[in-house]
Amino acid sequence: MMYFYHRVLCIILLKLFFGSESIGKEHGIAMHGELKYPINFKNFATVNPQAPKGGKLRLGVTGIFDSLNPYVIKGTPPAGLSIFSERLVFDTLMKRSPDEPFSLYGLIAESVDLAPNRSWIIFYLNSKAKWPNAQPVTADDVIFSFETLKEKGLANYRLFFKKVDKVVKINNHTVKFSFLADKNDGTFDPEAPMLISLLPVLPKYFFEGRDFEKVTHEEIPGSGPYKIKQLKVGHMISYERRPDYWGKDLPVNVGFYNFDEVRFDYYRDSKVALEAFKAGEYDFRGESEPNHWIENYNFPATKDGRVVKVEFNHQRPVGIRAFIFNIRKDLFKDEQVRRALTYAFDFEWLNQSLFHNSFTRTRSYFDNTMLANDGVPQGNVLKLLQPLKKSLPSALFLTPYSLPISGTKAKLRENLKKARDLLQDCGWEIHGSQLIHKETKKPFKFEIILYRPEDEKITLSYVKNLKLLGIQATIRTVDSTQYEHRLGTFDYDMTMHTWGHTLSPGNEQNLYWNSKSADQEGSRNYIGIKNPTIDELCQMLVKAKTHAELITIVKALDHVLLWGHYLIPLYHNNKIFLAYWDKFGHPPFNPLDGIVLMHWWSKGLKNK
Repeated sequence: MMYFYHRVLCIILLKLFFGSESIGKEHGIAMHGELKYPINFKNFATVNPQAPKGGKLRLGVTGIFDSLNPYVIKGTPPAGLSIFSERLVFDTLMKRSPDEPFSLYGLIAESVDLAPNRSWIIFYLNSKAKWPNAQPVTADDVIFSFETLKEKGLANYRLFFKKVDKVVKINNHTVKFSFLADKNDGTFDPEAPMLISLLPVLPKYFFEGRDFEKVTHEEIPGSGPYKIKQLKVGHMISYERRPDYWGKDLPVNVGFYNFDEVRFDYYRDSKVALEAFKAGEYDFRGESEPNHWIENYNFPATKDGRVVKVEFNHQRPVGIRAFIFNIRKDLFKDEQVRRALTYAFDFEWLNQSLFHNSFTRTRSYFDNTMLANDGVPQGNVLKLLQPLKKSLPSALFLTPYSLPISGTKAKLRENLKKARDLLQDCGWEIHGSQLIHKETKKPFKFEIILYRPEDEKITLSYVKNLKLLGIQATIRTVDSTQYEHRLGTFDYDMTMHTWGHTLSPGNEQNLYWNSKSADQEGSRNYIGIKNPTIDELCQMLVKAKTHAELITIVKALDHVLLWGHYLIPLYHNNKIFLAYWDKFGHPPFNPLDGIVLMHWWSKGLKNK
């Protein structure tokens, strides 16, 4: 009987402390719907759990790097540390499932307790989690990581972590995050617990007495599967697998991280990198340009089988690659001017002349997915946009968004005439061979910055057509470090950029398009969009309760972004092209998963 009363008292105290009813510890969390993998799962379905360990993977990267801290705006981190690549050194609280839209399973946090209304989440840290010096990963490390990244980290961390109201250390291995309610309706962002779950955990002991924001060449210890083995700043970095990695047998890691060493060699441009691959200086190369695939991959090693060529269709978002306007600049503030400049880009001629007709014109921010718009708003999308109608162009509801079609001299002349008419309506007039504004008397002149030499052909063709309109556009190709700096500080007129997407868009859309991020250096709102309707749709998106609701909101957002004419969409291909030296095994290729090299292994090895 005493045991019964003691148990009841504990439950009451837990409820008082947590602030709302607890649903109990779980091994994972899903953004929408149920988890695919049960509590006792052994490994993800997309890996080979029997993959042998050993061998070496050599990869090639273009550009340079100059810092080993991937979490601050200063400096460019190397592959393997960058937050946009596979994290080899730093573990997160939880880990994404590779074959679910957005589900997370325990990594440093072996289990979680999530409030039914998502107002808080409690992480129960795995007591086995260790730093390389054998110290345990603790709640203090988690809190330090959160507070440091919120105050000094990259813009995405600063933005997302503002949703946290407070963080409380319950004990050395338990930490609770509580979230802020929406001021208007009192609800909580359902994605906030997911984003906190992806927090990279950094060692508090290491940063004591150090400047976190300083560019550094000193290795930061991590709790992940690899550590830095060798380093030549800007040229090469290699990682060695930690035999003492605490998490190697976790279900989320079984079948991953099979190579004893992963090495990245840096090359100044893609042409040099391709020749290095052909010479066998590195092992694997993914090709993004179909014309390069057709023209450059018939060398002797591919013919005799030493290099394997693979080509298959994928079902993943292709993102949107585009010439983007910096609408902070007076020149591009007018939507009609931006629309006019779209008529000067001749995709059809480029596709035929340079790309063997292998590309498809991109007509959606979410192309190649069910999230792309359906031409004109209809059904639930129309119902969602109707209350916002006054702030939107009427054409959005009447006609599908379309792009000019060219490909012949006659069609190009017709498109340029339409562009000239639009520009004339905005006060731009031809004087001799120059386009001059009739009030300011300034010429229409701007610079396009690039960092990939291979993009120069496309851009030169566009600049040539702009010249026919009297527009003086120049091209400047800079190194990747300078490019990243200018991009992060919005120091450009126009550039070429790609935004990637997932099948479960969420808070990152605020970072891309929200008004608050437009003036925040380091954010990815490179265009400088400040549109209350887009802000509202982004807020709706993060509160979507079902996947069907999410799809409706994303399609609506797609319509509004397209009709803002913020960019000139380029093109895409839904095929994956890859070539690799025949010394690797891999799981079956998954159209939804793409290529995950950390699932591969070296041939000829036996499990130890």
